[in-house]
Amino acid sequence: MEKLAPVALFVYNRPDHTLQTLEALSINLLADQTNLFVFLDGPKDGADPNTIALIRETKNVINSRQWCKEQILIERETNLGLAESIIQGVTNLVNQFGSIIVLEDDLVTSKYFLSFMNKALNTFELEGKVACISGYNYPVENKLPETFFLKGADCWGWATWKRSWNDFEPNGQKLADKIKILKRESEFDFDNSFPYFQMLLDQISKKNNSWAIRWYASAFLKDKLCLYPGVSLIKNIGLDGSGTHSGSGLDFMNAVLLEDHDVTINSSMLLEEDRASKLILVNYFRKNFTMQPIGYFQRIEKFILKFIKKYK
Repeated sequence: MEKLAPVALFVYNRPDHTLQTLEALSINLLADQTNLFVFLDGPKDGADPNTIALIRETKNVINSRQWCKEQILIERETNLGLAESIIQGVTNLVNQFGSIIVLEDDLVTSKYFLSFMNKALNTFELEGKVACISGYNYPVENKLPETFFLKGADCWGWATWKRSWNDFEPNGQKLADKIKILKRESEFDFDNSFPYFQMLLDQISKKNNSWAIRWYASAFLKDKLCLYPGVSLIKNIGLDGSGTHSGSGLDFMNAVLLEDHDVTINSSMLLEEDRASKLILVNYFRKNFTMQPIGYFQRIEKFILKFIKKYK
């Protein structure tokens, strides 16, 4: 293993989830060699005593033991919100270290997560076509390659470099305008299977404050690629009603099984989108959402927002 990227973990007021995330991270193969930066967001104006107590409890969990080689707690005095916390935190760390691995407080990792992320970061560091590494994949029935590329970037257990994060465009209107000019809305919507473009419009109109849709759009418009594992190295445990935007109706996500071996990365793989793998995922999305009773695109948008907009 060459150089190891630091891990940034973004947390708020879910101590039980944070504990599970940290426990899983601590048994990763490279945890004892990895520096961990934990960003603890502050209370919102007028926060109730219970929320403040949960934030304090989350801090106690973080400080309860040494989870990685070294850990640095960045405690916000006021509430930045998830989007601004991630944007600021990622920017600061990639400027300092050149690369970064990013987690949130409800993501449980396979013990091979850090190994995969660091191998991929080192393998494709000089490949400008590659913008992002994702540790997550959906529990599809069809067998996927051990690793593959899709266009864009992702947001559940991910990694990137300073060179790629420099392309991040925080202005959603600029991104939407360019997508429309290029007439790439259907492609941006993952071949009309996910309403990503509507989510971007909703971010512009302040119906959501998603950093993730802007990150995806920024990489997509540069025709950059994201590397995925064929079997997920991440499981989301936040869909239990504990988060502001989590809830029921997404039980199929419990089908995610974590990868149980170290993932091999082929350094000579073609730097292009894997159309066969994309088709498998497109069909998976259509199958899972067309069966819902409240309308296809409504259901998809609610699904995505529950994942990436946990904090207002």
